[in-house]
Amino acid sequence: MASSSSSSPPQPQPPPGSRPPPPPFAPQNPTPTPASLPPSFSNMHISRAPPPFASPGGPPPGNGPVPPSSIRAPQAPPPGARPLPGSPPPPFAARPAAPIQQQQQQTPPPFGGPPAALASQPQRPTFGGPPQRAPPSGVLQPPPPFGGPPAAVSQAAAPFSGPPAAASQPPPFGGPPAAVSQSQPPLFRGPPAAAAAPVQPAPIGGAPFSAAQPAPFGGPPGAVPQTAPSGGLRPPFGGLQQPQFGGPPQFGAARPGAQPPPFGAQAAPASQPPPFMGPPGGNAQAFAPPAWQGQARPGAVSGVMQQSMRMPGMPGGMPPNALGQGMPPVSTPTMPYSPHAGAQVSTPSKIDPNQIPRPIAETSVIIFETRQGGQAAVPPPASSEFIVKDTGNCNPRLMRCTMNQIPCTGDLLTTSGMPLALLVQPFALPHPSEEPIQLVDFGEMGPIRCSRCKAYINAFMRFIDQGKHFICNLCGFSNDTPREYFCNLGPDGRRRDADDRPELCRGTVEFIATKEFLVRDPMPAVYFFLIDVSMNAVHTGATAAACSAIQQALTDLPEGPRTMVGIATFDSAIHFYSLKRAQQQPLMLIVPDVHDVYTPLQTDLILPISECRENLEQLLESIPNMFENNRVADSAFAAAMKACFLAMKSTGGKLLVFQSVLPSVGIGSLSAREAEGRSNISTGDKEAHKLLQPVDKTLKTMALEFSEYQVCVDVFLTSQSYVDIASISVVPNTTGGRVYYYYPFSALSDPAKLFNDLRWNISRPQGFEAVMRVRCSQGLQVQDYYGNFCKRVPTDIDLPAIDSDKTIMVTFKHDDKLQENSECGFQCALLYTTVFGQRRIRVINLSLPCTNMLSNLFRYADLETQFTYVVKQAANGIPSIPLSQVRDQVTSTCINILQSYRKYCASVSSSGQLILPEALKLLPLYTLALIKSIGLRNDGRLDDRSYWVSIVSSISVLLAVPLVFPRMIALHDLTSRDDDDSLIPNPLTLNSENIHDDGVYLLENGEDGFVYVGNSVNPITLEQIFGVSSLAGVSNQLVLEQFDNELSRKVNEVVNEIRRQRCSYLRLRLCKKGDPSGDFFRSLLVEDKAPGGLSYVEFLVHVHRQIQSKMT
Repeated sequence: MASSSSSSPPQPQPPPGSRPPPPPFAPQNPTPTPASLPPSFSNMHISRAPPPFASPGGPPPGNGPVPPSSIRAPQAPPPGARPLPGSPPPPFAARPAAPIQQQQQQTPPPFGGPPAALASQPQRPTFGGPPQRAPPSGVLQPPPPFGGPPAAVSQAAAPFSGPPAAASQPPPFGGPPAAVSQSQPPLFRGPPAAAAAPVQPAPIGGAPFSAAQPAPFGGPPGAVPQTAPSGGLRPPFGGLQQPQFGGPPQFGAARPGAQPPPFGAQAAPASQPPPFMGPPGGNAQAFAPPAWQGQARPGAVSGVMQQSMRMPGMPGGMPPNALGQGMPPVSTPTMPYSPHAGAQVSTPSKIDPNQIPRPIAETSVIIFETRQGGQAAVPPPASSEFIVKDTGNCNPRLMRCTMNQIPCTGDLLTTSGMPLALLVQPFALPHPSEEPIQLVDFGEMGPIRCSRCKAYINAFMRFIDQGKHFICNLCGFSNDTPREYFCNLGPDGRRRDADDRPELCRGTVEFIATKEFLVRDPMPAVYFFLIDVSMNAVHTGATAAACSAIQQALTDLPEGPRTMVGIATFDSAIHFYSLKRAQQQPLMLIVPDVHDVYTPLQTDLILPISECRENLEQLLESIPNMFENNRVADSAFAAAMKACFLAMKSTGGKLLVFQSVLPSVGIGSLSAREAEGRSNISTGDKEAHKLLQPVDKTLKTMALEFSEYQVCVDVFLTSQSYVDIASISVVPNTTGGRVYYYYPFSALSDPAKLFNDLRWNISRPQGFEAVMRVRCSQGLQVQDYYGNFCKRVPTDIDLPAIDSDKTIMVTFKHDDKLQENSECGFQCALLYTTVFGQRRIRVINLSLPCTNMLSNLFRYADLETQFTYVVKQAANGIPSIPLSQVRDQVTSTCINILQSYRKYCASVSSSGQLILPEALKLLPLYTLALIKSIGLRNDGRLDDRSYWVSIVSSISVLLAVPLVFPRMIALHDLTSRDDDDSLIPNPLTLNSENIHDDGVYLLENGEDGFVYVGNSVNPITLEQIFGVSSLAGVSNQLVLEQFDNELSRKVNEVVNEIRRQRCSYLRLRLCKKGDPSGDFFRSLLVEDKAPGGLSYVEFLVHVHRQIQSKMT
């Protein structure tokens, strides 16, 4: 329900100089978008979650029921889910809350700040103000927002308290304050009734794979009064807290003194500007192409910005039975090839396609305690929505294991066929309702560590001898407790102060680093922009797009005297600019030698942004005109990077490079290998994969030097031809950066994505000059690390930069036996510098039970984490072995796992059945999707495959599944859905039976959105969505505008919600039936038969036959 402007109360005026938080994506689709949900949740979900652990040794094998003692049911809406007035407090009430007083505030834009048109007001966002929560004990400091400067602590409620008295305080990354909404249905509809037990999956041919729909949280929608009731929107667990990361994306949270939204004549208090903004100019029309000179665009609509306060039920939750509402016995789905079990009919026609395993979308929110009753709890699927209460193990967003029970021996692991690996995402975005990571200061003493293995103190270290000694949980060594850290033990054997010390009761903590962790002074936050101004870049609009994106993103740089910037341009020469304020205009300094580069000045090239902002903005406006008639077609990409590196060498920092053509001159120049690649692949050349390797070691050597001096490179490729990503990506992949790829670059549709990508890159939670090490219990050892980093010593990895999107995979092998009924510990320690120059150590702990039972490994396998491992291993192999071999390896990984289960764990003996472990029943479907993905299919451009490899190297568990198994939804019938449904409709099965000629469909993989339009779509529908009655002659590079009709509004809402979930500004492509684009769309329907590829049913038959042949 959009608020009407007539009933809006007057807006509170922000204090002078106040700034909105820097949301990561500016609204390009001016549409209402729900705000209080976490940024990246896909709605993939398996149909039933595995039960939690019963005992360290695991539950009994086979299909017996699991005791529900350790299972915790959610009793109330999660914090942040907006309980209705008078509803019971959430189930985390532990300590009394101090009343919180806070003014009503206007919500800032969730994914993007105000447009450039409002430059008269100071708009520069901060990375967070002073910490706002009281420390739990004398030794602790509150966590400043992601490295925010230390400041006085305001009095606030203790964590995990009941609802505060006057709660209009938004949670970090949370939604708009309840006080300003006019009519606000709760987030989750329906009474929290007990859910029925799920339907048991039966052999295929019988009942379908499904689970009973869980009852959603919350009562019926009702209007919320203008003043916030006592049970209004409460801060996370009762504390008045900033997100620990501070300023980066607040995803809708208001901050003290936040500016009112600048769109339209007035913004109703319940309205919230939409989550994406393209490069705005004047009163920009919704989703129109950016106007580079900043002229006002005609036809601007002021009414489209009104925000609906209806909150979606997020897709992807676990059914409530997983939290203890009647857990049925674990059963094994079986798949006979005919309705008569045991009949060995292997014709695919006998399989009912409606009965085979598929992801099931859920809409419930799970409240997940990481340990229950002293045992590790099984984490919910990564793609579900869950709120974590850290009770000893870390938040699974930060670190997940491929299996939730650890095999005692290497032989057991080998027999299972499954991988043992951790996926670590140290800065993963929290849910709005989660408590921030606690900051602990040990003073000059520094963090307590094991004197043998150097593990950091954690909740699993055992104190003995009245507290005088502690046993390391990783190496077993007995350490003396330092006198100043001594505390007596209670009757339960725990220290009496354990619950007051985050390091002794939480899975994740952050320590302030002492001088011993400093090699030099912490580096400043340096951002150096390097822009391609060669003829091609200027003519395609890429140079203008880069300059505009940088100019607008400057407001999102961290505030403070330590933030420094520099800029250079290049074609066949390199042009530096001195930005000193004393000069009337920036001074250009040219470096013509691209074979032996140097930096023209030792100072004045990189300056604090406060000293050079005006000159820099003036220069960015004039660069496109300065090079308007440039006739130099060559690009000295590597030489320009090297010259910028020399300027940054003394400090380190981020080098953001905008590149449009194949680097052709100077050091590291490349040649066009693509033509050679096309002929190689078409002739079936066994060496074709070599074109996916870097052409030589020049760029790798350069990247290692960059990494040594803490320079991280991000490359934005705005190209219209081959640029050899295989060679170029070496630099970002080695320095902790990434490649962004816009092919073919369109000046119409891509500047909005370029701006949003750059903005999120600099405003998301991140750290600099980091070193990471993972330690594990004796009996295991780290085998290898995978990701975007530089590795100089076997045990550590160096990360010039690390951010909330980057994931590191760590694999393990056994070097000894683990004890059954014991626990195996993992600890990740990340030493890094915040954007404000503080040195911190983030310590992430996970302790899992060890088992000798193969059935437990399958019962507690983590499907999405295992599949992410398989995807990363495949990407790793693409440059070094032929694609056919990579596909074979992926298939055999799946077959080996299922065969091991069939042979050692399945009780059904009929060989006519394909038997799948419950936890891994979607593995064949995901495996088939991977084989058909851009990375592994035979057709496709070299650069597309290399780009796929480069993003997979650091992709998170949350985004790996949709990258290869996309989500498809129907757009043409959005208006026929009930408004109480979740914002995004349930996804359609990925086969052509769901594609109708009169329909419009969106298929998205987290990177791209493909909009498919059938031949017989009603012209009225086309007019409503696209503004034209016929798509003849419409470009495939789609700019989605919002028109004044219900369908257009809903389509824009859906697209913006997906962008928010994925933390990525989807690049939209129009696909038409009968066009090559339509054929490409159909190639993404992974369940269909494809040229040279099996259908899902055929693939199940193939897997079953392979298992049968291995069994005989």
